[in-house]
Amino acid sequence: MALTSAQRIALTVSFFGLLSFLLGVIAENKKPPYGTPIKGKDVVICKFPSDPTIAMGSLSVVSLVLTTIVGHAAIFYPYKSKSVPRGALFRSASLSVFFVIAELVSALAFAMLLCATVTESLHRSNSIHHDLDTQCPTAKTGLFGGAAFLALDAALFWLVCQMLALNARSDYLDEDDKGDYGQVFASDVDGTKV
Repeated sequence: MALTSAQRIALTVSFFGLLSFLLGVIAENKKPPYGTPIKGKDVVICKFPSDPTIAMGSLSVVSLVLTTIVGHAAIFYPYKSKSVPRGALFRSASLSVFFVIAELVSALAFAMLLCATVTESLHRSNSIHHDLDTQCPTAKTGLFGGAAFLALDAALFWLVCQMLALNARSDYLDEDDKGDYGQVFASDVDGTKV
């Protein structure tokens, strides 16, 4: 059985959202708590163990951006070659609310992932300190993990938006894929037919 375009888009949003989550969690778990200070003459050089934190954080950011792009496509894509005006889509209050929430959660996850990745990268590249009491810090503990969960939440909100957009499209186009409505008798509900 072939997948419909709505199912393919939903699977793509799910895949990239889950990938962003997993990469963020791996970045959090692989991040060392601090570097090793090596004292020199009037400087401290921080040595950090080799780990994939920056690469995982960067890939998590890219996956989140792809999740958001495909999430937008899930809402505005012309399924079955029938486009619907944006005004008709956002006439649905539920879609409007969930769209704003999906945007905000995506932006917050992006900011947190980017902040943690850039901070970790700066700590690695600026490893010479003139403060002799430095402890060779890394990015704050929990930033990658928190951002990873927000990325997963963002993907789930985009999926909810897709379902609501499909309902709004169906209402606008007067599509009813449930069949014909007929009379229902009380005897039909009991399971016996007269």
